[in-house]
Amino acid sequence: MSKKASPTLIGAFVFGAVTLGIIAVLLLAGGEWFQERRRHVMYFDEAAQGLQVGAPVVFLGVKVGTVKRVQLALDEPKDRFMVSVTIEIAPHALRTTTGDQIDLQDRITIRELVDRGLRARLQVQSLLTGMRYVDLGFHPDKKARFISDDPGISEIPTIPTTVAELSSMLEGFQVDEFLDDLAEISGSLRTILATEAWRSIPERLDGALASLQSLTARLDAASAPMLAMAEADLDELGKAIDDVRAAMGRIGLAADRIGNLTDEDSPVVDNLSRAGTELADAARALRQFADDEAPTVQHLNQALGEISGAARALRRLAESLEQEPEALFRGKRRGEE
Repeated sequence: MSKKASPTLIGAFVFGAVTLGIIAVLLLAGGEWFQERRRHVMYFDEAAQGLQVGAPVVFLGVKVGTVKRVQLALDEPKDRFMVSVTIEIAPHALRTTTGDQIDLQDRITIRELVDRGLRARLQVQSLLTGMRYVDLGFHPDKKARFISDDPGISEIPTIPTTVAELSSMLEGFQVDEFLDDLAEISGSLRTILATEAWRSIPERLDGALASLQSLTARLDAASAPMLAMAEADLDELGKAIDDVRAAMGRIGLAADRIGNLTDEDSPVVDNLSRAGTELADAARALRQFADDEAPTVQHLNQALGEISGAARALRRLAESLEQEPEALFRGKRRGEE
């Protein structure tokens, strides 16, 4: 007869299995069920193929949230359709270097980051599947463009992808004119290549290369004597520099000697001083000798007066002899005395 199973044991087993299941689900979910989530909205002008609900939201390469809704939106003021993407960001996905948490769900925090250049754009997650994700990054050079006027909506401005920017740049490009210009350029090139002058270019190049080789050979032949002469000139220049250095040394010695001669205690300076004193005394004596009151000058003046009187007497005697030559024999008359 079999033993009856205990209801208590069965209940404990069932309770343990349910508890283990709940713990496993929580571990697989990574604790995300207990994280508070808030939503932000973005509006994209481009098509959103490959962007699905559940796609990751990446901030500087780190997943911080997921896409919760992708739908069309109508921009009534501009009468255009856009893609509205709603995302949820974990509240504690960002920390400072000191360990403080920054709440990316807070609208004020998001608005401060937007003012610093936070922008959103679509990126390709896989080239094989074409799946996309939302990429958040700082682009301060891109102007913030807000679509919604509802103050209750937390909006993150968007920027186009590189492909979208290139497509917008090429929208006004005239492909037909470009192809016509390209065809015309090709025809001109064919015409130039078919001319005789173009065909003779290889022969001219061969001649130019031959002349260049000949010139190179001549330069090689003439370079050896030129180098020898240059070396000789350099040797002469070195010798000249040595001579100049020796001459500068001698000039320095002569300058030192001249400096010694001009010293106040040198015999040359003493002799020059004495000679200057004697010259000054001689000049003073000459000045006194040339004075009008000096005895020498007075004697000279008196002698000059007597010489002048004798000269006058001789002149009168000559005049008398010229008029009466016989007076030399008879003598002077008494009345003429």
